[in-house]
Amino acid sequence: MTLAGVLEAAEAAAPVESLDVVARMLKDHLGAASVSFLITDFTGSSVVRLGAADSVETDEPAQRIPLRGTLYDDVIRSQQPQVQHRGESRLVRVVAPVTNRGDAIGLLELFLPAPPGAEVMREIAETAHALAYIVIANRSHTDVYQWGRRTKPLNLAAEIQHRLLPASLACEAAQFAVAGALEPADHVGGDTFDYVIDRDTVQLSVTDAMGHDVDAALLATLVVGALRRARREGADLAEQARQADRAMRDHGRSGYVTGQLLRISLIHGETEFLNAGHPWPLRMRDGEVQEIHPKVDLPFGVSLHASQANTYRVQKLDLRPGDRLVMLTDGMLERNAEDLDLSDLITRTRTLHPREAARTLIKAIVDASHGHLDDDATVMCLDWRGVANSERDAAHGADLTDASQPSRTGPPAPGR
Repeated sequence: MTLAGVLEAAEAAAPVESLDVVARMLKDHLGAASVSFLITDFTGSSVVRLGAADSVETDEPAQRIPLRGTLYDDVIRSQQPQVQHRGESRLVRVVAPVTNRGDAIGLLELFLPAPPGAEVMREIAETAHALAYIVIANRSHTDVYQWGRRTKPLNLAAEIQHRLLPASLACEAAQFAVAGALEPADHVGGDTFDYVIDRDTVQLSVTDAMGHDVDAALLATLVVGALRRARREGADLAEQARQADRAMRDHGRSGYVTGQLLRISLIHGETEFLNAGHPWPLRMRDGEVQEIHPKVDLPFGVSLHASQANTYRVQKLDLRPGDRLVMLTDGMLERNAEDLDLSDLITRTRTLHPREAARTLIKAIVDASHGHLDDDATVMCLDWRGVANSERDAAHGADLTDASQPSRTGPPAPGR
């Protein structure tokens, strides 16, 4: 069971069978009673067991296993393999995380005839890590993994919306960890989030399209497509915003999209920020949460002068090692959740990985709204760890925060 052997066997199999091939190898090598892979669903609140390729009935809804209070939940949160041996059972249960760069893809579960030693645990952990790469390499070739992540059917708007999200909802590097979470409303509201890591920068965006259902999803598609196109051409934040605004003017049918763009240098840590009519972000520093009050420009597609292009101001943002930045959409400020103190919840989740913190924030909004959101709820959580040997001049990171009057509503935006 070498890493090279596992990857070679998976590559030789059909994409839909790659995981099962690896599971059979591990089962034979360790004499396990069973080996299976469980994939996390879109919400991160449950897992779905993927069996052998010929036993997955993808014409039926995936069978959801709730995570709360289970060993699975403990393993995902801790990112550490766990061994469970109950006296009444002859078999020993081992569950290991299948994760790549902070993206908790799923779990590897084995039932062994005897407690595993250090060498066996090393092999299990190594195989679980290899499975993450196998899933990533094969999920673009088959719908099985998408099927496993859907514990409820998606309507057309939600299908479009999910295809706009990054392939991995979380990412870790030496300088940062970032994760996003999205809970669609009963009638999808067009929220999206995105991130990309280049050679010397990490860029984030959160957008919110006006309206609901397919119309909102189409507006979101316009803006995300324009932002990605400009970004991939090497455009700065201001030009990215201008191209998004132009796309909305040319094709948006009088609609608009609010948004925030963030760009952080991985060389010296300088942070640039742009706000297009979007709710203000929150920053936690030294256990205290403050709302950042940047200059706010018009949403993409909204114009005071039809013949004149909008101007978008790129601002410096004070981000220091140890800070957590939370960017959200107005669905996180649901009227039904007025009693929910987001700042307090961000403080209470400060020890959690951004992946778990984002999911906890989303779940709190859903619970406060009794499971029925009037608008999409979206959050991106960034932990900034800093750049090694970086010397930052305070003048390079002018603080945008005005914490004297905390606010939960952010800047006024045009009516939805």
